[in-house]
Amino acid sequence: MPDPMRFAIALVEGVTGETLVERPAEPAKPEKSPAAVARGRKGGKAGGAKGGKARAATMTPAQRKASAKKAAEARWGK
Repeated sequence: MPDPMRFAIALVEGVTGETLVERPAEPAKPEKSPAAVARGRKGGKAGGAKGGKARAATMTPAQRKASAKKAAEARWGK
């Protein structure tokens, strides 16, 4: 439930252009490590996410179909 006092203060501040209540400054966001940022772009893995693609590339069409069927049953056959 919204606080009517906060709404009233915000309304008066908006109309008058004055600041009635001093609000604390937002804390600064910590700096991110460049190495962590680079890993994040690659899916969190050093070489990038390639597990599913590499696995699919080595499977025959029949194996891929069986794997997809098994996955669909696991997801929808509950």
